[in-house]
Amino acid sequence: MAQPEGQEKPQKAEKKEKAKKEKAEKPVEKKVDENFRYIVRIMNSDIDGNKSVLMGIQNVKGVGPRVAAVIAKRTGIKPSEKMGNLSEAQTDAIEKLIASYPEFAPSWAVNRQNDVETGEDMHIFGVDLDIVRKDDINRMKMIRCYKGVRHEQGQKVRGQRTRSNGRTGLTMGVSRQKAQQPGSSPSSEKK
Repeated sequence: MAQPEGQEKPQKAEKKEKAKKEKAEKPVEKKVDENFRYIVRIMNSDIDGNKSVLMGIQNVKGVGPRVAAVIAKRTGIKPSEKMGNLSEAQTDAIEKLIASYPEFAPSWAVNRQNDVETGEDMHIFGVDLDIVRKDDINRMKMIRCYKGVRHEQGQKVRGQRTRSNGRTGLTMGVSRQKAQQPGSSPSSEKK
């Protein structure tokens, strides 16, 4: 196509210079809130303040995506809000809701249904989760049930095959044969 007489096509170099000037003129300013917390502490867990509420709550041991969504909805906080922008009152509300989760959650949504000792439906969080798990395994070992025996032996517990997989800890390395004395041959000893 032919250009009209009064207009010239701008050169590539001129275009690049204009683009650089425009970028230089627009300084990128990040809005940093004075009250932004880079580390938020909830239920004895340190949570990155740059994470969203939905992802940040999941850093608490025992809280998964479903529990985090329920808690975010109950508190009325936007799930996409950053954890660092939350006030102390909001983080306290989240912590209280996490602690009282089994009270309003259905029985199928908790991680410890029909507890062995109390018979209640409970939801366990944090370090307690590890302690309860170890206690359960120790109880199975003590009563010598099949799962307990498998735990003691370090074998698979849930019915997986063991012929080809799960061979950790079995390497022996290369073993040397006995050093022979000079002058004696292995065939002469057998005779």
